[in-house]
Amino acid sequence: MTQPSLRVRKRRRARDEIIEAAYRLFAERGYDEVTVADIAERAEVGRTTFFRYFGDKQEVLFAGEQDRIDDLAARHRALRGDRPPGLPEALAQVRELTLAVCAGATRDPGRYVLRERLIADHPELGDRTARKQRLLAATMTEILREHGAAPETAALAPQLALACYTAGRAVAGDDPAALAPSVAAAFDRLGLLPPAT
Repeated sequence: MTQPSLRVRKRRRARDEIIEAAYRLFAERGYDEVTVADIAERAEVGRTTFFRYFGDKQEVLFAGEQDRIDDLAARHRALRGDRPPGLPEALAQVRELTLAVCAGATRDPGRYVLRERLIADHPELGDRTARKQRLLAATMTEILREHGAAPETAALAPQLALACYTAGRAVAGDDPAALAPSVAAAFDRLGLLPPAT
């Protein structure tokens, strides 16, 4: 595996420093009291550098999500079975993808707790979360269609996954360690997964 170039490493470091600065400021002052200028100053970068990586301060809060989704989607696209998936198989596939999203979201427990609190307190962040979730469901639908799933299966399995995620998130509250088990339990309650092999 080749080492990323110095330029790539510097860009990654600058992006990470912006994210770290934003989360610290959100924790200290609250979301509404933090501006892009505050974040840039704390990260010791210019506003232009901030906007090279992020469109606004909301985007910082959701940093890395799209990359994780794209990576997971690419891996699932490569997993083709020998026949089109029925609903149980499709549900098993989207369950795995959903649990991987949970693992990524809770990788940093402190950030997860803060982000969940901010989302709960700010409707615009809740709206953005809902849009991201719909995008993930649409991506799952597309992958299932590519794998030959019937249109009904390709539409239903991701919506069930979204419902399981939403239910699991509600049960878990702001406990990052409880998110994945609560989501997995919601899938299990459906009783539609194929038997374990």
